[in-house]
Amino acid sequence: MLIIGIAGGTGSGKTTVARSVIDRLGTGKVTFISQDNYYKDHSHLNMEERSLINYDHPFAFDNELLIAHLKELKQGLAAQAPVYDFTVHARSTTETEELLPNNIVIIEGLHVLSDEHLRDMLDIKVFVDTDPDVRILRRVLRDIEERGRTIQSIHQQYLTTVKPMHEAFIEPSKKYADLIIPEGGENEVGIHLLSVLTEKYLTGDQQWSGA
Repeated sequence: MLIIGIAGGTGSGKTTVARSVIDRLGTGKVTFISQDNYYKDHSHLNMEERSLINYDHPFAFDNELLIAHLKELKQGLAAQAPVYDFTVHARSTTETEELLPNNIVIIEGLHVLSDEHLRDMLDIKVFVDTDPDVRILRRVLRDIEERGRTIQSIHQQYLTTVKPMHEAFIEPSKKYADLIIPEGGENEVGIHLLSVLTEKYLTGDQQWSGA
């Protein structure tokens, strides 16, 4: 099993890169994991308390559970990933996502490279590096259209947590990357390079040198 981690700032195009690679390889060959589903559950708090949590800090994620699920997949076992509902800042109590063992596992998320223990599980570490102005515009559109946020709340969160956490944790994690893909989904060459590398592994190419 080859585990690829794709990190980068909010709106950098991490998911687009991951989906593009999956499309090239074939959906049946890849298990996709979003770190977003591993936000810690805060259903015991009321909505006002949940809204005050710093969701951009590495500690906001339940990486212990994510690592446990990766270990299960490596053992050939299926895992039940939580499903996170951003509109209420809590995990779904009725729904999970089944993760099946596969030749390739791709994990994407803000802090995939920030956690040392999670990094140790990765064979290929990728960082998607996109200009801040592009990233914030993408986040604004996503949060309004998909998460029911107001422009005022997005602005406040960006200044108080998103930008500071990016500078403190996400940007420094770039140094751990094996491959940096500028401009995310717009970088066809970078996506092609990652896809070719992964295909070499799938075909057992002896020239492939993984971790």
